[in-house]
Amino acid sequence: MSKPAATLWATDKSLAVKLGYNPYCRTIKAKQAGMVNVEGCDCIDFASNDYLGLACDKRVKQAMVEALDCYGASMCGTPVAVGGCHPLRELESRFASFIGLEETVVFPTGYQANLSIFSALADPDDLVLIDHYAHASLIQGAQCSRAVMKPFLHNNMAHLEKMLLKSSAHPRRFVVTESVFSTSGTLAPLDEIIELCRRYDAIPVIDDSHGIGVIGENGRGGLEEFEIKDFTGIYTASLGKALGGQGGAVSASHDIIDYLRYSCPGLIYSTGLTPAAAAGVLAGLEIVEREFWSLAKRLWENKALVCSALLVSGFSVADGQAPIISLPCGSAEQTIRMAKQLHLASIFTTPFIPPSVPTGKGCVRMIAGAGVDDESMARALQAFANLTEC
Repeated sequence: MSKPAATLWATDKSLAVKLGYNPYCRTIKAKQAGMVNVEGCDCIDFASNDYLGLACDKRVKQAMVEALDCYGASMCGTPVAVGGCHPLRELESRFASFIGLEETVVFPTGYQANLSIFSALADPDDLVLIDHYAHASLIQGAQCSRAVMKPFLHNNMAHLEKMLLKSSAHPRRFVVTESVFSTSGTLAPLDEIIELCRRYDAIPVIDDSHGIGVIGENGRGGLEEFEIKDFTGIYTASLGKALGGQGGAVSASHDIIDYLRYSCPGLIYSTGLTPAAAAGVLAGLEIVEREFWSLAKRLWENKALVCSALLVSGFSVADGQAPIISLPCGSAEQTIRMAKQLHLASIFTTPFIPPSVPTGKGCVRMIAGAGVDDESMARALQAFANLTEC
């Protein structure tokens, strides 16, 4: 006898019940630069991906208000049918120029962008080689395309080359990675990956969601960080992290982007990004162009302070090259316990447990963004001194 539907779809919350704390799907009552009100509790915001503090920047908010007045709340249609508002078209043009690629198209979300591009560009006979730790949106996008998908060992170029050597039977080969891996802050060796793609005639697909506005001398992301010129692959990025807004960008050659505009299901059958969101991201991008060095300096200083405080308190910190602070905790229970400790100290963080990470590899991730002020940082550092083991 089959189980009732309610049993099949029940969410296991036993760990949250046991620990008296559920860190997920919380209700946020207010958010300001570096601070967030979590169900009535004012917390220092180390959870969001607001690296540069732009989500609450008054210039970003003002741009959004002006776009709202001009265009209303929504275009209420797909870009291919009702057109794209001027802020959206300007954002696409400026973003492509910012990262040094020919053209960009913007999706409503970064997840939607990654999920959609493979179904438009990859055929069932094609091969998608994807880093074992790549984001779920990339994995699910490759699966939706019905192409053959094979993971390669995380950042292991020897394993990737071995797989490429055996890939000649496939008409097209895609090699997929993130520039910055979001749980650990480690970087992919983009220069080596692109060289392997050139050597074996494969198409590199780089998700720069945690790189754009974060790494590179001028905040232009992974391609700038690795001094990659004349990139001929496919570039994706979330606009909802360092740029402080919402949406997902896909950048490539004119031909690929033009094809996506008219053929990608996730774009042509979805209401477009709101004009206010497009204007906000555009304003954020302009701020990065002018002020990246000062904002990034604050971001990296905050990371150094947090890492130092954790190490002094006897904790280990993952060795990442991005301003992501990953505190290894082990089991899911130990990870949630640590997140609860931090929450009780008014620090809001992001715990990663299976299936987001392998079993036994739970961690609490923190991003001490540029919007966190000196007073909040001082309180956070004092809280770290009082932490107990996971």
